[in-house]
Amino acid sequence: MDYPLLNAFWTMCLIFLWVLWLILLFRIIGDIFRSRDINNWAKTGWLVLVIVLPFLGVFIYVIARGHGMSEREYAQAERQQKQLQHYLRETAGTGDETARHADSLAKLAELKNHGDITEEEFQKAKAKVLA
Repeated sequence: MDYPLLNAFWTMCLIFLWVLWLILLFRIIGDIFRSRDINNWAKTGWLVLVIVLPFLGVFIYVIARGHGMSEREYAQAERQQKQLQHYLRETAGTGDETARHADSLAKLAELKNHGDITEEEFQKAKAKVLA
């Protein structure tokens, strides 16, 4: 089969541009659904325009609403980051609380080692701290 190197390069360029086009198209469709500043009828209109006339629709959308795409994407990422941090704090507990428990246990162990409290008192206090 005769397929020159330049044709292979041209085919790779076309595939790259096609994938780039699909990524742009899906990002714009995602941005249409993510927009909170337009109503559902406007979203439907943009979606129909992008699907029926993809090249023209995408270019018109980028010109008309492109300035807010990055802002909406940044706001979405920020909301997801806050939700993740809230979930992690809720699940793992705060670092201050864990440090406070560790300090309390260290003080109790020191008191026990100096003979100020008995083993039974140490176990009761330890159970209180860990509860």
